[in-house]
Amino acid sequence: MVEKVLNIGGKEVKFKSSAAVPRMYRVEFGRDIFVDIQKLRQSFYENVGNKNASNLSIADLTIFENVAYIMAKHADANIPSTIDEWLEGFEMFSIYEILPEILELWGDNVQGDAEAKKNNPQQSAK
Repeated sequence: MVEKVLNIGGKEVKFKSSAAVPRMYRVEFGRDIFVDIQKLRQSFYENVGNKNASNLSIADLTIFENVAYIMAKHADANIPSTIDEWLEGFEMFSIYEILPEILELWGDNVQGDAEAKKNNPQQSAK
């Protein structure tokens, strides 16, 4: 489990990534977070040099919003029950400032899970 607090549009927002996130994402959005994050990561790093959010597709922006929402909801049960309500609580902000942090948070969690399994042969056999 990994937690991080980010400043988004002047608000401190706590995010949490753990083994529960893929299930929460699947239940909430009916999608596979592993596939979505890989697509988002690829799109982001192909366009990062341009520093222009319009280079990301609407699908990429939606994935970003969904992943951020699930990680925030996982960290704070008081987050609004819909993504639209949650997003309404923010002023405009640059996706290019927040997205790398979200990708890093996810990567840290996945890397931590892989290392735990490698160091505990019984867990990796499950």
